[in-house]
Amino acid sequence: MSKAENPLMLPEETIISKIYLIRGKKVILDRDLAQFYGVETRRLKEQVRRNIERFPEDFMFEFTKEELEAFRQQFGKTSKEIMGLRIAPFVFTEHGILMLASVLNTQRAIQVNIQLVRIFNKMREILTTHQELFAELEKIKNQLSDHENKFILIFEYLKQFEKAKQEEQEFKNRPKIEFKKPKE
Repeated sequence: MSKAENPLMLPEETIISKIYLIRGKKVILDRDLAQFYGVETRRLKEQVRRNIERFPEDFMFEFTKEELEAFRQQFGKTSKEIMGLRIAPFVFTEHGILMLASVLNTQRAIQVNIQLVRIFNKMREILTTHQELFAELEKIKNQLSDHENKFILIFEYLKQFEKAKQEEQEFKNRPKIEFKKPKE
């Protein structure tokens, strides 16, 4: 089924732009998921609260006040967007998003979840496929760091050499003290 045949399909870029790294986990905010599912955020939260036992900490968590403030500052949200973040949102990991489909139990939720799972899998494949590249980049970073230390050492030696040359030059150019023989 193509995107033209299924009007529920969301652009991948839209979904990917709503995935954030928070507490070391890839998550999506409740309001973004509500928009994807075509429900109000408060309705989504109600369903989650009614089924809270399905959402352990590794599936879903709520922002702390500090995280909420840091999130607002980090992304420079407009006043309209901040108004939507007056209350600390629920954030859902990939597993929490899967659980949402069973809680919401609508055709749209099922279709959107299939798409979300595919995107998370694609992201995981990209990371796995490019693991060698990441290892190489880390190796280069370490080499550059090592080179930086060597450059600092070279500059220290150059400073010492320059200082020694200057002292030698000053020694050669110093006024000479001559002793005159007394006249007899």
